[in-house]
Amino acid sequence: MTVQFRAELCHVDTLRCVVRVEAWENGQLLASTLGEAESCEAAEDRACQRLTSRIGGDERSSSTTPAPARKAPLGPQTTPTRSTDAKPDTDPDLRPAAAAVPSPEPTPEPTPEPPSEAPTDPEDWSEELTAIDLELRRIGWDRDLESTYLERAFGHASRHRLTRYADLVSFLRQLRGLQPGDRPESAPVPIRRNDLINQGDLMLQQLSWGADQARLFLQQHLGATSRQQLSDEQLLQFNMLLEEQTLKNS
Repeated sequence: MTVQFRAELCHVDTLRCVVRVEAWENGQLLASTLGEAESCEAAEDRACQRLTSRIGGDERSSSTTPAPARKAPLGPQTTPTRSTDAKPDTDPDLRPAAAAVPSPEPTPEPTPEPPSEAPTDPEDWSEELTAIDLELRRIGWDRDLESTYLERAFGHASRHRLTRYADLVSFLRQLRGLQPGDRPESAPVPIRRNDLINQGDLMLQQLSWGADQARLFLQQHLGATSRQQLSDEQLLQFNMLLEEQTLKNS
């Protein structure tokens, strides 16, 4: 068997790029890592180096030969679909971890399952849609320029295909940071909050951290009790801190 590497662009702005690289073997995800640098290529190289260093000590790697990196397009993932059964906005970081079932023989403790933290979407999006139209008018973008930006940021060229409220809000937030005359081909794209939550969940699984340990770590480093209290930038910072912990434990 061979190990394949996949790269995905998580965030880019005028100061930095963040790239996630995953290692896959026979359809199974072995590990993932984040790399940050001033360019996409440098961030990807840094992530590949960290990931190669981590899986180099894994017992799996002794019987496999890493294949050349198969790089996915450095852009947003395929269009997500809006959940129709969203759960109430509870704080999953506070949910207690499942206890191991007593057994006369030692058994491995179950891996905590980080739950989704997606809040309930509102039914009425008209206020946000109106605000987007006003921002587009301020920047000076017509429908064609908006479509160019949406294709870069979300993988499709129509605002009507933004089926997640979080994506709509991210689009509006990013527009508010642009200046008249900015070009959609080079304007910074928004951070995908749901992607950051999923990346954090994956690293919490790799660390085998329960809810209490994750909450304590969050309080110590960012002064919050739930990831829902973090901004997108803080959430990205939290994932980078988790990444450092996975490297220490490898």
